Amino acid sequence: MKPEELRDLATQSLDDMKGIDIVTMDVRPLTSITDYMIICTGRSTRHVKALAETVAYKAKEQGAHNVRTEGDKDNEWILVDLGDVVVQVMIATTRSFYRLEDLWEPIKELRDNSA
Repeated sequence: MKPEELRDLATQSLDDMKGIDIVTMDVRPLTSITDYMIICTGRSTRHVKALAETVAYKAKEQGAHNVRTEGDKDNEWILVDLGDVVVQVMIATTRSFYRLEDLWEPIKELRDNSA
């Protein structure tokens, strides 16, 4: 699958499962690790687990290879690695504590200013 197809599949899956505050970032100019990072909040640890499992299942169903999930045992933060797309699903307190969106913005500004 193309990165954009994976991105759309993941965001649609999260939206279908009632994920909260879904943010998609194009990080291609910032890193070679992945093309897109998606961040989403779940209402509870069960919801976080269900969101992550659904994204992984849908990606595999559509033929994505090397789908991996990692997360803490309490399901407060689960990462779904689709290769070209990384999905981070967290409960609200974890998301507000780590503020991943804010971590990427200064890097973007530094790269924009150095060009």
